[in-house]
Amino acid sequence: MDKFVVSGGRALDGEVAISGAKNAALPMLAASLLSAEPLRLSNLPELRDVQTMRRLLEMLGAEVRAEASGRICASLAAPKSLSAPYDLVRTMRASILVLGPLLGRFGRADVSLPGGCAIGARPVDIHVDALRSMGAEVKIRGGHISARSKGLRGARIDLPLPTVTGTENVMMAAALADGDTVIENAAREPEVRDLAGCLNAMGARISGAGGSKITISGVRRLHGAEREILPDRIEAGTYLVAGAMTGGRVALRFSGELALGEVAAALRKAGAKVRFGEGFAELDMAGRRPRSVNLATAPWPGFPTDMQAQFTALNAIASGHALVRESVFEQRFMHVAELKRMGADIEPLGREVLIRGVRQLQAAPVMATDLRASASLVLAALVAEGETVIHRVYHMDRGYERIEQKFSALGAEIRRV
Repeated sequence: MDKFVVSGGRALDGEVAISGAKNAALPMLAASLLSAEPLRLSNLPELRDVQTMRRLLEMLGAEVRAEASGRICASLAAPKSLSAPYDLVRTMRASILVLGPLLGRFGRADVSLPGGCAIGARPVDIHVDALRSMGAEVKIRGGHISARSKGLRGARIDLPLPTVTGTENVMMAAALADGDTVIENAAREPEVRDLAGCLNAMGARISGAGGSKITISGVRRLHGAEREILPDRIEAGTYLVAGAMTGGRVALRFSGELALGEVAAALRKAGAKVRFGEGFAELDMAGRRPRSVNLATAPWPGFPTDMQAQFTALNAIASGHALVRESVFEQRFMHVAELKRMGADIEPLGREVLIRGVRQLQAAPVMATDLRASASLVLAALVAEGETVIHRVYHMDRGYERIEQKFSALGAEIRRV
């Protein structure tokens, strides 16, 4: 099993290219199930989760082919299966995104309950209740979702939580439904807006994406399209935090709109100079130690839960005290125990942690517990004294493309063994 070996103490300085967003790529790949015509996606990241989704599409009967680096073409003329098996979906929660397209186009879907990072409950009942509101018969038994419909109907759906995958599943199912579907309390994340743009390019009629109310007017069929995936705001934020923690300068290059929102604001509160331009962003810490930043995660446009672990690592070496509250997932502080092994002064307080910044972390063998926890341990290792060994970095490969190469280009001493 691969490990990262990181020698800390170097200020990062350089430029890195930001990949396409994992959380936009996966629903768009699922959207290819809605049409027999090709959907061509560019700026597609080379990630384990993307590979898993590709294998799932091929198992369902889709033709998926790479046309160039970062470009893929997918289409499903006739399915050979309408079942997503446990062996694939157990590794990735986003696999539930095939439920809406299969049910909407073919009137049937059988999907095993998904797995993924162990960061807390992400119940599928929101997806199920929404599809039932549209006239589907849905049963859950034996770790399996079985959905049937003789034709979905438009409906008003009030989501109890602004779930991203729930919003995306409903949008894809409703694209081919009879009549209008209105989603209230919809997720507003940039990736939801990007999926809506992709579906509209395929002939869907979706308005309001990016707001809390989305309207989908069903059409009879969708066609092929081309779409560029937006840049990954979480990957971008991770490299900027690394620059801030090491007192360095990090420049980002990307294609499309990079939505950093509260992450950029938090970096400025930490004392970093952050500026943006067309296709680039730059952070300069000028050798200074960051200041502590109080945070509370929340759905977009709030502070993203996927950046909480990285800022926990930043606060661990910042000047002052910080309170970090996790309000999205109840088990997303598992990286805290590993950071404490490196000398971090962190006190768990239920859904919050109190972090007292220390000047120096110490290298130690640590173990990644989930995708973003992996990133926080790499960041901590970059500023720790000595050589840190990070185990179970396969989590990292699910969401960061060539991370050791990109950090090396910024001057970090990191290698995979």
